[in-house]
Amino acid sequence: MVTRLSHLFLRTLRDDPSDAEVTSAKLLVRAGYIRRQAPGIFAWLPLGLRVRARIEGIIRDEMVAAGAQEVLLPALAPREPYEATNRWTEYGDGIFRLKDRKDADYLLAPTHEELFALLVKDLYSSYKDLPVTLFQIQDKYRDEARPRAGLLRGREFTMKDAYSFDIDDAGLDRSYQTMRDAYERIFARLGLEYAIVKADAGAMGGSKSEEFLHPIAVGEDTFVRSAGGYAANVEAYVTPVPDALPIEGQPEPVLLPAADTPTIDTLVAHANEVAPRDGSPWTAADTLKNVVLALTHLDGTREVVVVGLPGDREVDLKRAEVAFAPAEVEAAGDDDFKRHPGVFVKGYIGPQVLGAESPSGIRYVVDPRVVDGTAWITGANERGVHVSGLVMGRDFTADGVAEVSDVRAGDPAPDGSGPLETARGMEIGHVFQLGRKYAEALGLKVQDENGKLATVTMGSYGIGVTRILAILAEAHNDEKGLVWPKNVAPFDVHVVATGKDSVAYDLATDIVAQLEGERFEVVYDDRPKVSPGVKLRDAELLGMPIVVVAGRNAADGVVELWDRATGERSDVPVAELLDAVRAI
Repeated sequence: MVTRLSHLFLRTLRDDPSDAEVTSAKLLVRAGYIRRQAPGIFAWLPLGLRVRARIEGIIRDEMVAAGAQEVLLPALAPREPYEATNRWTEYGDGIFRLKDRKDADYLLAPTHEELFALLVKDLYSSYKDLPVTLFQIQDKYRDEARPRAGLLRGREFTMKDAYSFDIDDAGLDRSYQTMRDAYERIFARLGLEYAIVKADAGAMGGSKSEEFLHPIAVGEDTFVRSAGGYAANVEAYVTPVPDALPIEGQPEPVLLPAADTPTIDTLVAHANEVAPRDGSPWTAADTLKNVVLALTHLDGTREVVVVGLPGDREVDLKRAEVAFAPAEVEAAGDDDFKRHPGVFVKGYIGPQVLGAESPSGIRYVVDPRVVDGTAWITGANERGVHVSGLVMGRDFTADGVAEVSDVRAGDPAPDGSGPLETARGMEIGHVFQLGRKYAEALGLKVQDENGKLATVTMGSYGIGVTRILAILAEAHNDEKGLVWPKNVAPFDVHVVATGKDSVAYDLATDIVAQLEGERFEVVYDDRPKVSPGVKLRDAELLGMPIVVVAGRNAADGVVELWDRATGERSDVPVAELLDAVRAI
């Protein structure tokens, strides 16, 4: 059945939409694939749905081939299961909550671990029923504070989520590897470059977590990798801990009065001037920076915490959010300082008066590099005064260690595989070994071989369907429009008839019939009162892999053939067209 542009629900735009931030959002809206309805919320139009269906088909093929079975759970979920796992609270403002007419609480599910666990609990009772892996392709909802970049970070999005259920940890390992392998096949079929990186499990929980990141300039994730094979999201990077140093015999601390040294740079310059050391000058790495953070806990209480880290490092708030999860983290403000009068002297904060057991009661944690026996230049808690030679484990202690400092190119990989390089990426898939967190909370148990109840162990596996569509659009375009890969394009061939007489239209109609007879999916621009220039611009914008133009040489039985991926255009006799299309 021919899809004719004269009847297709489609309007293209000549100019980029003013609210689109990235190339994919601009082109998908201009080409009539999606339309913005609200921040982070989009309507899907016929062309967009066709691409989405192609992507879903590839994912579905590989999931079924891996032994997973498809189901569909509701997007609207009751509060009780999420309350049992504590995620109703842990998600904070990140989910959409609502009430029905009877005042019962519901949410628009951001993910479905709880409901899948309850489904299996309802139907299965024996180890003989396991293992089983279930999946769905379903819309998810998250109340993003700053929805951005079109489909790359939305509030409503489509995800394939799968869940494995096993009787023991060995079974979970097998299920996890099966899904991981399926993901590699999916992304290979989609032509997506990816890096598999260690990741933080976040609100999902679990013992093992890996992300599939697509390297892309507009990516919101920073990841690191080494030539030796290590790869991790920066949130999951673990700093190699140096050996502790002997404390005995180290000189006593020395005060460094200075009129105005509130920054690391001014402090280092002053130290080199008034207290130079033999061998090498002082650097920022010799100073201990004490950064005040404010944590907002799930119950709404606000806590001030101080983090000590080498002065050549900065606090990475995303890493801090992981370190202090599930609390929200931000830099402390003036009101936070006012609540602790006499404790903080800005620019001269030192660890001597900090600690949960100190009179201030303010928790003090340190970077992993701050180990016992290391000596530092840091604040003396008096305006205009620093101190040199303050030794960790002798002159101050910490309440714990926190991975909050930035990760940089050149830092060592924790597995010893060499220095790191950094890259930007976008998450396209995530696999988790959840273990028994959800099963225990929801009472998911089956009888084992000995007739005793055993808690089931779970895995969770997600792929961002609509995000992948946007990434493909981001990666496959030129200055004229989209250039879809052949396996996800809404149509294989775009046939265009131009001119005012019937010759080109008759020829184009014959070509469409031939292509369809060869099982090509064809969209036909048969619009009678649209100029050739508009039709050709639309053909470039819409992005089908092959374009056939019946125009000025139609009377001679010659058409123009475009290969959008290479940009090559050639005149082809109609008798040779099918072979030329097959060759592309």
